[in-house]
Amino acid sequence: MRALTKALVSATTAVGIAAGGLATAGTAMAAPASSAPRSAVAASPAAVAAYNNLGLTKYQAYGVQCFLNTSVLVDIEVDGYLGKESWKAIQNFLNNHWDQSLDVDGIVGPATIRGLQYFLKNGGWRYTGDLDGIAGPGTRAAFARFGQANLEQFCE
Repeated sequence: MRALTKALVSATTAVGIAAGGLATAGTAMAAPASSAPRSAVAASPAAVAAYNNLGLTKYQAYGVQCFLNTSVLVDIEVDGYLGKESWKAIQNFLNNHWDQSLDVDGIVGPATIRGLQYFLKNGGWRYTGDLDGIAGPGTRAAFARFGQANLEQFCE
């Protein structure tokens, strides 16, 4: 709990510093009108989230991570955030136990979502939708059931 509090305080401090720096930036620091298009800001690496919980609460994500760590081949940090290493472990799990052929790259793309949907449909997690690679409400609800059940079974 202490590590989590430190992480939250650090993240809040970083956001505050960044916001304060932006708030005090004057027109002298503004880019000229002829500079890069506005969409360049949205495409910057800082704009991309470092994790993708697919709508899971932090505690449901803990459940997924605790489940993944039951494998002797997996040793990921259980922090409630499904980042690249967690998704690599999920991709490996789907490949090794659910006959998927996913690239183990930690990227949550349509192929990974389809593999997850296959597991959620055939693994008893009551996913009834199409294997369409879109993480819609049905996929998210079934994934949440999986995370919650594993939180109760595998996390202390």
